[in-house]
Amino acid sequence: MSNELFFKSAAELGELLDKKEISAVELIQSVIDRTKKIEPRVQAFLATNEEKVIAEAKASDERRAAGKKLSPLDGIPVATKDILADKGVQLTCASKILKNYISPYTSTAIERLRDAGAIMWGRTNLDEFAMGSSVENSAFQATHNPWDLERIPGGSSGGSSAAVAAGETIIALGSDTGGSIRQPAALCGVVGLKPTYGLVSRYGLAAFASSLDQIGPFARTVKDVASTLQIIAGHDRYDSTSFKANIPNYTESIEKNKGPWKLGVPKEYFGEGLNPEVRVFIEKAIDFYKQQGCEIVEVSLPNADLAIPAYYLTATAEASSNLARYDGIRYTHRSSDATDAIDIYSKSRAEGFGDEVKRRIILGTYVLSSGYYDAYYVRAQKVRTLIRRDFEQAFQRVDALLTPTSPTAAFKIGEKATDPLSMYLSDIYTISINLAGLPGISIPCGFTNNNLPVGLQIIGKPYAEAQLLAIADFFEKAHPHYTKNPSL
Repeated sequence: MSNELFFKSAAELGELLDKKEISAVELIQSVIDRTKKIEPRVQAFLATNEEKVIAEAKASDERRAAGKKLSPLDGIPVATKDILADKGVQLTCASKILKNYISPYTSTAIERLRDAGAIMWGRTNLDEFAMGSSVENSAFQATHNPWDLERIPGGSSGGSSAAVAAGETIIALGSDTGGSIRQPAALCGVVGLKPTYGLVSRYGLAAFASSLDQIGPFARTVKDVASTLQIIAGHDRYDSTSFKANIPNYTESIEKNKGPWKLGVPKEYFGEGLNPEVRVFIEKAIDFYKQQGCEIVEVSLPNADLAIPAYYLTATAEASSNLARYDGIRYTHRSSDATDAIDIYSKSRAEGFGDEVKRRIILGTYVLSSGYYDAYYVRAQKVRTLIRRDFEQAFQRVDALLTPTSPTAAFKIGEKATDPLSMYLSDIYTISINLAGLPGISIPCGFTNNNLPVGLQIIGKPYAEAQLLAIADFFEKAHPHYTKNPSL
């Protein structure tokens, strides 16, 4: 059985652990062996620590034997996007500028998972500082999609999504600034949740765009995502944007909330640019909900076409500010050719940052500069307000929205590398949700003729994750795509 453990859900594995049919050590060893076998081809991880996680697994087995299980995720392997701080562990953000940086503290999300007995297994690859949609912007390696190794896994959390899809971990954490959890989840055929802004503490998350960033989980099933969210959600005094929301029992809510729901379909999300094959699966999913008694309502998000420019002005401006701290003086790469303070700053950043990060810093600095701040940044914030109002009006009529997650299935590595605008359009259906601070989940809804996964995005009301997860689980129970695995 141990050879098959890496493709089971956390809920299934938890039952096996409870019944003592397997041990946590057997489980982590299965994941380690799987990773050693396929990691040279997938390249999802930047670092792993075999000795440490085996010790953690032994401790988990001892707790269970003593009747002191900490949570449903006690003994379950969890990988972490290498943008979340973990004390004593290298934190690179997939950037040369942080290549040798060791974190002095632990992020709240990781700390809560570790306190719940989860085994923190490995650091996953990403686009440098989470800036990208393909993981081709990593300074260290390109991650490959487990369904087709010649294709991208999505980004920026592509290492996390690929690791879950390939059986190199059971659960993974990512961050989502404009779709960086949902888009790779869709392209790798797993479940990915971007929670409401403020529901999960951002303490310990290396900042890209502070008003947009949010931490969330990847897993094979909606139930596993719910179990992970249960642990990482909740107010944190270390994060001033953390919201004091009541945290329901998400797993129980899934079982209790059976609908039917009133679901909206935004007409702007089904226009030009949506791949015909992807459209077919999204429309089939919408039809499924309709056949099950849900009322389907066409809604309009009239400012949807302004999301891309509003996002890339807001995100780059905040990135420019947040990344100013990487100066070559305190804790980052320092150029060996520098002769004075100005040299240290300019040359260290020129050597340490990749092209995409430089591009966004330059754009962000420009829109914040004197004479352009009002014309660009302030106007983008006004558009952001309009986008949020569009969603508020839609949610007066419906419980949730059904949309594609990505306009296409996974594209080939290098296909869009020289065309930044084309790459930015990969997130056209996801970025509005970050601008509005809403929760969104991507779940598998089919496979193309090339056997590539397609994702359905469900968008919920603020802090209505319980209902969002129930709507997603309802579809998953009737379409158990998680039982299909890539043949690596």
